[in-house]
Amino acid sequence: MYEVFVNEAPLILTNERPQDSNGNLFSLDGDSIVEAIKLLSKKKVQKAYLYHPDEKKILKLFMHKIPVVVAGGGFVINRKGKVLFIYRNGKWDLPKGKVDKGESIENAAIREVEEETGVKDLVIDRFLQTTYHIFKRNGEYRLKQTHWFIMSTDYTGKLIPEKSEGIKKVKWKGSRKTKKALKNSYHNIKILFEDWPFN
Repeated sequence: MYEVFVNEAPLILTNERPQDSNGNLFSLDGDSIVEAIKLLSKKKVQKAYLYHPDEKKILKLFMHKIPVVVAGGGFVINRKGKVLFIYRNGKWDLPKGKVDKGESIENAAIREVEEETGVKDLVIDRFLQTTYHIFKRNGEYRLKQTHWFIMSTDYTGKLIPEKSEGIKKVKWKGSRKTKKALKNSYHNIKILFEDWPFN
């Protein structure tokens, strides 16, 4: 099962027919996918399901029907155990961005964190997970597939928000402030913190 967020509502890719679909079960063809996305983006339904019997093929088939933008992002932790956040479009988010042609996802993730926040000396500790959301560009729906990495840094310098990308603030946040920030964040960001040891 995969969750793809459309305007913060889940589009669930599943190989099991849900009991509670309430007419919100769609097949995995282009027209049905667009119909499901439209209903979710206009908040006419709270969740929708895309069904295909083969779990191994479901994501690949979905990605074949809708243009995909691959991105890399950083869940960055400093020596004090604080997490790096950016503030953009009225929400707290984590730094991420599109992978350039010929660039590895890991390199893209590090580059984007540096560009969006000014933080340097980044080291990837491990892959965290992949999140999915739908956005619209030039009138066409696209799927953003973001590969997140846990990164560490000894950087103690100035934080510089990338204004040209609409980033208003960059902040290191400890446990208490992180919990508060997540109340004004995205589902995909909240998912990344599910196993985070809040103390």
